[in-house]
Amino acid sequence: MPTLYMDAEIKPHRSLSKRGFYWVIGSVLVWNLVASAFFVLALHAFPIPIFLGLDVLAVFLAFRLNYSGAGQIERVRISAEEVKVLHQYGRTTRTVWSSPTAFTKVVLDGAGEHHARVRLQVSGRAVIVGAALSPPERDDLAAALEAAISKARAKRG
Repeated sequence: MPTLYMDAEIKPHRSLSKRGFYWVIGSVLVWNLVASAFFVLALHAFPIPIFLGLDVLAVFLAFRLNYSGAGQIERVRISAEEVKVLHQYGRTTRTVWSSPTAFTKVVLDGAGEHHARVRLQVSGRAVIVGAALSPPERDDLAAALEAAISKARAKRG
């Protein structure tokens, strides 16, 4: 295994923990049960609980869809010979980018802006890395990539 000058693992951020997810779903469920009881008992509006149940289902599915992306990992590896970008989902890993370190260039489009992008490019090909990061983190990633590539090139000599 060649010496790695960078082995960065980029994971999408999820602001709500599993426990918080259960609290949110529980709160929505309790609120909708109370509202259903009121509509059925006080107003005799029997179809309303069906729609409130669909509301709970929609919130649950939205969170599940959001969490399905949490298992994805983007990995950037830099050695003296090559720069690799790998995407991991569970136990499956696939290489989405590979280029010689000597010719790989790091480009930061829109530094400090919300829509900033970090690209690795060589010979007219390019790949965007760190899309899951915040704009300041993308700036830091670009600087770290540049430093690791420079160090790898210096070692290659």
